[in-house]
Amino acid sequence: MAAEMKHHTPPSIRAPFARYSHAVEVPAGHRLVLCSGQLSITLDDHIPETAEAQTELCFANISAVLASAGMGLADIVRINTYVTDRAHLPGYMKVRDRLFSDPAPASTLMIVSGFAREAFKVEIEVIAAAPE
Repeated sequence: MAAEMKHHTPPSIRAPFARYSHAVEVPAGHRLVLCSGQLSITLDDHIPETAEAQTELCFANISAVLASAGMGLADIVRINTYVTDRAHLPGYMKVRDRLFSDPAPASTLMIVSGFAREAFKVEIEVIAAAPE
């Protein structure tokens, strides 16, 4: 039986602001997949309008990348998310909180000035780990 991930939220520091872990320890014997930032664009170049819809598509694209490695969203140990405005935080967090239960992955959320195309509001990159 493979060792399980260990989530670290030490009582000596403030608890996370939202649903994420301060750290996730990946035990020996696991494969890592480092996924490039995924934007919300379909095969036919459609970009959804809302941050929530963009987040859904970003995670769908991430799911496809992870599936090609024999993994899924449940194998994500770290999420880095970039949004172009604070107004996009609720839409992003609604989707993230629905997709990830406790203990949640380690996570960083940053507000950036923009992406290559102005229509993009959200970009998400992840690290996933699964037993060999």
